[in-house]
Amino acid sequence: MIRNIVLDMGNVLLSYDPNVPLNKFCRTPEERETIRQELFLGPEWKQGDLGLMTNEEKYDSICKRVPESMRGALKRCVFEWYICLSPVSGAREFCQYAKERGFRLYVLSNAAKDFYGYFLDFAPFDFFDGIVVSADLHMVKPDIRIYQSLLEKFHLLSEECLFIDDLEENVEGAKQAGMSGEVFRGDFDRLKKQYLEGRRIWD
Repeated sequence: MIRNIVLDMGNVLLSYDPNVPLNKFCRTPEERETIRQELFLGPEWKQGDLGLMTNEEKYDSICKRVPESMRGALKRCVFEWYICLSPVSGAREFCQYAKERGFRLYVLSNAAKDFYGYFLDFAPFDFFDGIVVSADLHMVKPDIRIYQSLLEKFHLLSEECLFIDDLEENVEGAKQAGMSGEVFRGDFDRLKKQYLEGRRIWD
């Protein structure tokens, strides 16, 4: 029986679209594509999610690979990328409904330390029963150890957990840890009907 719902942050609770800062801060298509590749798809991004690199260190490292003329736009994208984040449609309502039915809610996110600033745009931390951020553990999904860490930290049974993520490989990692899993495709209504409607955990 599912008692706990574990949610990814990016593109499940908060939208994540690098095109927003790229279009705002970059002047040319070439600049946008260079910064996309070097920042959002480069190795420093994962190092941030692992908690091994600050934004300042990311910028200093990437600077070495981009023309000087692009460094102003790069700096703004590094330090202000989170302007792209906004609540996913239906996410708050889904979470509130789940809480009202007695489900416990957790967040498991691949994110750098600045998660603790921008995530408050979605909800206060205590809205959730627990939050695990990859940067604090120096491991990222789909490493099975990060799911196991969440289970151990909050004393959860894997078979009582449903994990929701927009990336299939992350859902597969959760399944390897013994959880049920759903790849999120913007379908909160389906998830609500399948897992929540007609059920109260305390019944």
